[in-house]
Amino acid sequence: MIFINVKFHVKPEYADTFLDDINWYTEACNAEPGCLEFKWFRDPEDSQRFLLVEAYKDGEDVTHVQSEHFERSCKEFPQYLLETPDIINFKIDGKTEWDKMAEFKVD
Repeated sequence: MIFINVKFHVKPEYADTFLDDINWYTEACNAEPGCLEFKWFRDPEDSQRFLLVEAYKDGEDVTHVQSEHFERSCKEFPQYLLETPDIINFKIDGKTEWDKMAEFKVD
């Protein structure tokens, strides 16, 4: 599994429309066969900040960044942003799904 988190800081005029404006991208990514997770979260303390959580099957991150919708996003997203997004990603070999949290087990 390739796990990716990206932090976006959008311009104030796009804070309320950002997710709708880029929904074409979200839908296309979620439709990718190798996509395990692709979800946006808005910071409750700062409405201009968003977190994208992505996960792909091993090797499918390459397919993702070679897609037409990813290429389009590279051209279009900067218009919405105040700064270059922060990103972190890591690979967990052989992982295909989330684990259950033992500390908060629900019976």
